[in-house]
Amino acid sequence: MKMEVANFLKKNRNKLMDDWIVEMKQLGGDGPLHVISDDKFESISREFFDIAVFNIVDSENRYETKVERFAEQVVRIGWPLTFLMSGLQVLKTLIFDWMKEENNYGADDLVKLFHEIENWISPLNRQIVEAYSNSWEKTVFLQKVALQELSAPLIPVFEKISVMPLVGTIDTERAKLIMENLLSGVVKHRADVVLIDITGVPVVDTMVAHHIIQAADAVRLVGSKCMIVGIRPEIAQTIVNLGIHLNQITTTSTLQKGIEKALAFTNRKIVVLEEGAH
Repeated sequence: MKMEVANFLKKNRNKLMDDWIVEMKQLGGDGPLHVISDDKFESISREFFDIAVFNIVDSENRYETKVERFAEQVVRIGWPLTFLMSGLQVLKTLIFDWMKEENNYGADDLVKLFHEIENWISPLNRQIVEAYSNSWEKTVFLQKVALQELSAPLIPVFEKISVMPLVGTIDTERAKLIMENLLSGVVKHRADVVLIDITGVPVVDTMVAHHIIQAADAVRLVGSKCMIVGIRPEIAQTIVNLGIHLNQITTTSTLQKGIEKALAFTNRKIVVLEEGAH
């Protein structure tokens, strides 16, 4: 029965593929398809079909590398795993229905046919799930590394004055990274004043405020002054409602005001030159 299925796939490959792609488009709807062109979708679908058929038509060859490459591709374009699994089920149904129509199978042969197709699809399911999961984990890991490398840099803006802009959600792991970058940056740049800019932090809750206060305390321990800037009205209200005290930390609503205060702290100020002055 296995050779019978393999021969059927070789003989009807193109027509079966065309019908399967139509089914996949209907299955996808507005989900994973809207981000790519029709040509790209058909190209990826044909690759998916070839990988599936290759498993039974030429099972002696190893095709794990093909599956891995395909998984990496669909993870990048955002195809969900459920869409791929549903696609295999559609393919299984198409093959069974076609072979049933073309051959005068008895009840026993239909059971054998069903089990043969199921035995072909099941290991393929597992392989694609494993390859997809590995690719997804690798992608998430690389994104996390990239985020950490870009996260919370301490930027010297004037002599003895540095700014750390914070963007996005701050969790415990990221707070540790902020603390490390902050302290090492203070020493490296010999900063007397550090401004932590929270303009890009969407939510300041008790935990986030606690991490920021800890960072400010750590900066003071190494002999520098820490200021928190970019406190929007809604953030200020949240801090008050939570009962968080920032008495020992200088705060301003904008980075510009913070820099002005930092310059004053280091006995400097911004002077506007009159027009024509040199």
